[in-house]
Amino acid sequence: MRLVRLGQQPSRVADDIRAALASLGRGATVVGGVALVGVRPMPSVRSVDAVVVLPRGVLLVLGVDLPDPAMKLEAPLTGPWKADGWLLPVPDKEVNPATPKLALAESITKHLRPSVPAALPIGTILAVGPFVDQVDQPPTDVTGPVRVLHPTATHMLAATVSLAAAPQPCSVEEAQALLKVLAPEAPALSDEILAAEGFAVTPRETTEKIEPPSPDTTEKMDSPTPAKAEKKVPPPAPVTITPPPAPRLVTRVPPPPPPIEVTMPVPRITAAVPIHAPEAKSRTVRWLPFAALGLLAVLLVTAIVLATTSGEAPQTAPPPSPPQVVDGISLIQRAAATDSKCAAHAVGDLQASLQKTPCVTMQRASFEGTVNGKPVAVSVAIVTFRDPETASAFKKTADTPGGGGVTDLAGETGKWPRTPHFDGTAAYVGVVSGTEVRLALAAWFDQPSTADDPALLRAAQAGVAAKIS
Repeated sequence: MRLVRLGQQPSRVADDIRAALASLGRGATVVGGVALVGVRPMPSVRSVDAVVVLPRGVLLVLGVDLPDPAMKLEAPLTGPWKADGWLLPVPDKEVNPATPKLALAESITKHLRPSVPAALPIGTILAVGPFVDQVDQPPTDVTGPVRVLHPTATHMLAATVSLAAAPQPCSVEEAQALLKVLAPEAPALSDEILAAEGFAVTPRETTEKIEPPSPDTTEKMDSPTPAKAEKKVPPPAPVTITPPPAPRLVTRVPPPPPPIEVTMPVPRITAAVPIHAPEAKSRTVRWLPFAALGLLAVLLVTAIVLATTSGEAPQTAPPPSPPQVVDGISLIQRAAATDSKCAAHAVGDLQASLQKTPCVTMQRASFEGTVNGKPVAVSVAIVTFRDPETASAFKKTADTPGGGGVTDLAGETGKWPRTPHFDGTAAYVGVVSGTEVRLALAAWFDQPSTADDPALLRAAQAGVAAKIS
């Protein structure tokens, strides 16, 4: 792929986009084509990150800048985006951060469609950054002409192969015409350069002009000489054309397998051997196996009696923790655990903070309660640090929208009777006291949750004050 830089790219993720396109290499070894970086595809819009003209399609590459890095981005085209489980903030009247870029891509597609060969598809790549480890798109979106990805060489190559999938490559002349429409100020690329990038070379038709014979030549050819006129030429004998015989199909039969040679000597039987019936055995011998089984059964029963009468009490499962009432809410503990590897149980910025400054211990618990007659799930995390300053900084990160969170214990271990809606919209409460930080999330089981629900905020406040056993 040949890169032609025409202007500045508008997004912060532009450097990653340009590096990913450059990594595809020059020439048609990988995908070929020409990438116009910082081009203005239509006069009414400013420059975009890139428009890639490929032999089998055209791609619009538009950068979408995220507020922070993310490990996992849920990016439906018609729904809100979530980074590590937290909703991304967007301006009013917009569904997600990519809404204006999708509208721009639709306008550019309508503008370019008359200039693009009908057989070439026009796709869109929304390049997100500054960093996203994993991007999840719904299956219905993946089948369409839009891909959301972090621009790495691998991701860009996969999207390019998927979106630019015309059955035949366009010609060098068609590519030159399209590049002239997109970037009239750019120097034209020669036929050899475009052919090296994978565009088809159309063979030129050649015609040969045949001059008609002159009248003098015709007369000389038609008027025979006197010697030739006197000589009579017999008519040629009829020629019979016999068509060649039709090819005969010959079925090759595989040769039979070689005979199996028997090298062992076979004894020669000269007379029939008489068969003698076995002698009847005593009935007493037949009862020996049953007697052995009976003795084994007696020994087994004796061992069971001795084990049950040895005086040891049978082990029983620990009884469930009794419910506790906090702020008028009865909370039943479903799961509890303590671990010193705190970063393994956090996501997003909280995980990065714990990796930089590890905590002393992290105690997690999951409670089930009832608020206003509806079941509610409460997830609690108590994180202890070595000094109050680190605890206050950790709490500040936890309070930041999109700053990550602590994973729910009952959800990890399958202890919930049904799955609560901890989907980034749960109510959150955080409290710091000295070196200890208490975080709580509250969500409904049977309906979507909202972060400002008074009932859920009351449940989260009760979770912060609950005791973990």
